[in-house]
Amino acid sequence: MDFGRLSDLRYVNFRLPPDHPETAGVLARALPAQPAPPRVYVGCPIWTNKAWLGSYFPAGIKDADYLHHYARQFNSIELNTTHYRIPDATTVRKWRDAVPAAFRFCPKFPQIISHDRALYNADDLTTSFCRAIEGLGQNLGHAFLQLPPTFGPEHLPRLERYLLDFPDYVPLAVELRHPGWFSDHELLAAVSAMLEALGKTLVVSDVAGRRDVLHMRLTSPVAFIRLNGHGLVASDFQRADDWANRLASWLEAGLHTAYVFIHQKDIMHSPVWAQHFLGRLHALTGMGVQPPRIIPQPVQGSLF
Repeated sequence: MDFGRLSDLRYVNFRLPPDHPETAGVLARALPAQPAPPRVYVGCPIWTNKAWLGSYFPAGIKDADYLHHYARQFNSIELNTTHYRIPDATTVRKWRDAVPAAFRFCPKFPQIISHDRALYNADDLTTSFCRAIEGLGQNLGHAFLQLPPTFGPEHLPRLERYLLDFPDYVPLAVELRHPGWFSDHELLAAVSAMLEALGKTLVVSDVAGRRDVLHMRLTSPVAFIRLNGHGLVASDFQRADDWANRLASWLEAGLHTAYVFIHQKDIMHSPVWAQHFLGRLHALTGMGVQPPRIIPQPVQGSLF
């Protein structure tokens, strides 16, 4: 994820801001219906990570087996492949059959809907996309609609109309990037209230160059967090600790589900960050989400 990425981090304050004032109310209203236990999903943007061969993946596996082994290391994925094409039923069935029942796919909206058409005249495409990912069954997490930086507040009526018509059977998170959504507090309040009323989740992004998108405004009992790492520098681990602390407080207050997606330029760094984050979260909450781990590899020529 190149959005908000900086090469010089010296002047970035990575501390998480306080919760938005409306977040406490969202969680308090969600608490009576909180599942036991609540769910935490952690993942990466892709599963075809050849660099993991011989460490997090068995050496020598076929490309077709990558998803199977990825799903034994992480319990979710930010499914970016759907941004470029709507998958056919055979592909979706193969994805579903490759993962355990507890695994969740979070498909990214096709760019023809979100970017090329900017939600305009996209009803048929949206129906096709939603019917396709419905085939994931119980493995479907939240789809996420990433709107481009050009999709500004002047399009709020179009966004509302689109979401009013959006199929209820697909859980949805919405990512806003235009700075105008966040520079005007009344506007952020308006779009957040609209998403809350419609039961949609507002994505929280933690990136170095756009601290405004770290708004900490939950609009549903679901936290959908996208985070850029920077090669396991000290701030990466501090942010992992801070997010574990924040999610622990949200879970205690009533959060139902959290999705945390880590983006590192070197994919070898993502499992290490996840190990640290999940270890801290377990220490705070007792939640036993299995962290990624290096797996034993067979020794060539060994009899034992």
